[in-house]
Amino acid sequence: MTTRLSIGTRGSPLARVQTALACRALQEAHPELAAPGALEVVAIRTTGDRAVDRPLAELGGKGLFCKEIEAALLARRIDLAVHSMKDLPTWLPDGLVIGAVLPRGDPRDVLIARAPTTIAGLPQGALIGTASVRRRAQLLARRPDLRVVNFRGNVETRLRKLAAGEVDATLLAQAGLKRLGIEPAGAVILAPEVMLPAVGQGAIGIECRADDEGARALLAAINDPASSACLCAERALLAALDGSCHTPIAGYAELAGGRLSLRALIARPDGSESLCAARSGAIAEGEALGRDAGRELKARAEPGFFD
Repeated sequence: MTTRLSIGTRGSPLARVQTALACRALQEAHPELAAPGALEVVAIRTTGDRAVDRPLAELGGKGLFCKEIEAALLARRIDLAVHSMKDLPTWLPDGLVIGAVLPRGDPRDVLIARAPTTIAGLPQGALIGTASVRRRAQLLARRPDLRVVNFRGNVETRLRKLAAGEVDATLLAQAGLKRLGIEPAGAVILAPEVMLPAVGQGAIGIECRADDEGARALLAAINDPASSACLCAERALLAALDGSCHTPIAGYAELAGGRLSLRALIARPDGSESLCAARSGAIAEGEALGRDAGRELKARAEPGFFD
């Protein structure tokens, strides 16, 4: 089993913090990896990082923040890759697997304005910045008067744009804010009943090659079973819907009392119609629950629903 690993990640501040969490987990589980030089972090610039002036959907949807990292993994230039799970495509490239999911952070979205407010409390016609079609659709479903514009950049960049008055409000993931130690003065956490999170939001996944038995053994020791079970259900939902960044899809699974509960939503991009589904069952049935919920929603959606 190797005791020297190269770990690929995006170069953003949040990606580096998340990679540090992964490294710490590996070192705590495997003391030999705490030796100097045992873990090397390699920052890789992705398509999504380079093209910050265009909507994600125009650039090709999911995979924009990981395909160059996955290419390096397949080419054996790195041994592991750390990702925000919500950035991963529905299907991984052949030969790659998620070897571990770290304990999930707060999956909820945060509405950030210059003064704390709710979605209902936003001014008439307020200008909201977000690159997420999921957030856009759910916002417009509640407030069709809002004006929603494309808003790209890392967390700090978006907060600077908000402070400069480019928009009246934006939305970010609470997990990312907490990991960066940022507490915006105008932040209001949105309950899942108000804004259902993205599939995988708040979760950190570590990817490796399927044939790398040493890396898989190392990662198995740091996998969080609860988070992994929830992500399995959510990603099965996404797969059944053939979801991408073009598609407003939300899905959130949680565990309680030894059972898994899943909530799912698809919406028209303009928020004019939403369809919801829910499933609950044994934790081991998570994948089947997610797949079943996705098939139900797909069957209920009329032709052209996502156009």
